[in-house]
Amino acid sequence: MTDPQTLFSDDYAAAADAADPLQRFRAQFHLPRFGEVEQAYFVGNSLGLQPRGARAQVEDVLDKWAMEAVEGHFRGNSQWMTYHRLLSAQLAEIVGAQPEEVVAMNSLTANLHFLMVGFYRPTAERPAILMEAGAFPSDRYALESQVRFHGFDPDTDLIEVQPGADGLFGIDAVAAAIEEHGHRLALVLWPGVQYRTGEAFDLAEITRLGHAAGAVVGFDLAHAAGNLPLQLHDSDADFAVWCHYKYLNSGPGAVAGAFVHARHAITDRPRFAGWWGHDAATRFRMGPDFQPTPGAEGWQLSNPPILGLAPLRASLDLFTEAGMPALRSKSEALTGYLETLIRSQLDDVLDIVTPRDVARRGAQLSLRVRGGREQGRALFECLSDNGVLGDWREPDVIRISPAPLYNTHADVLRFVRTVARWRDA
Repeated sequence: MTDPQTLFSDDYAAAADAADPLQRFRAQFHLPRFGEVEQAYFVGNSLGLQPRGARAQVEDVLDKWAMEAVEGHFRGNSQWMTYHRLLSAQLAEIVGAQPEEVVAMNSLTANLHFLMVGFYRPTAERPAILMEAGAFPSDRYALESQVRFHGFDPDTDLIEVQPGADGLFGIDAVAAAIEEHGHRLALVLWPGVQYRTGEAFDLAEITRLGHAAGAVVGFDLAHAAGNLPLQLHDSDADFAVWCHYKYLNSGPGAVAGAFVHARHAITDRPRFAGWWGHDAATRFRMGPDFQPTPGAEGWQLSNPPILGLAPLRASLDLFTEAGMPALRSKSEALTGYLETLIRSQLDDVLDIVTPRDVARRGAQLSLRVRGGREQGRALFECLSDNGVLGDWREPDVIRISPAPLYNTHADVLRFVRTVARWRDA
């Protein structure tokens, strides 16, 4: 094992970065500046950096619009009528799905609502939704509103699983909650990664437990897509939703993603229908009866925003070139380096909330400053003032997320040294 003091050196970080097979991808992103140097940017779990290829993809759409106008829908390899399908195979590879099971559309919470039209079908005997306590507020708002919309009471029918004393859940807590409430569950809606703590979950096991109890199972993968290797099809999940502006680097408010398992490709489940979800083979007959396109595309309502999808193409090309296994390997190396330095150099300052087991976490380490919220805010502001950007989540968590496409061991070392200087000041 390498001596901690050796790890805490410029030479070690430089050598680790020089040996990194993915180091070249850093140059494919615009890195914010802090004075004369680049910022140490650890907020890819909130907004990923802009790929340098994004501008060309957007300009390609603008040029096509300028030169071809409406005919751009039907001409060339990047015609707009089928533009969303240019992303399907790459998206499917990232989330472990079949191409027809995924679609880029809408925004995350909109997709959650639209898919719940078909997958949350409560009855008097089974009205309940199971979710994690402390979920990202948008999920809770959506689920509570769905329960109310169907005439049920969130006080009894929105079941929030409480974490343990350490703030984490673990599969045992999920299993116990499903066993206790399974006879009442219509839906289990769970995160791939819990946004505040960074705890990752076994999607296949949660799906198995939910299905065994007779419930539908869906996932919010906002913090998992592009972060962890996923196997959505093999997990047997019924549906999933995610955003593309975090680890998938597609810009603020980027078009989101959705997954519908192949067994639901042709279904009589109710849905909110729109023209763009109609079978492409007969769409232009303009008939009165809705005939959904098989697969996830059949859940679309309107034509996709081409300018919004364009940056995602640039990012997906980088993910395809790098490959999720290599990205995961580097992610484990960076978070492992960060964890080791914190435990050896900053154990008197920082407490790591995120699970120590690498199988239960992704790129994010959530940190609490010993001494309470006031000290935490002081450190967070010090980091920002020194060009080291993480993010703050109430009431007392600093999230640091080294993204393997563009973060480095040197970035991690810079974070640790900045905290040490703050402590020693």
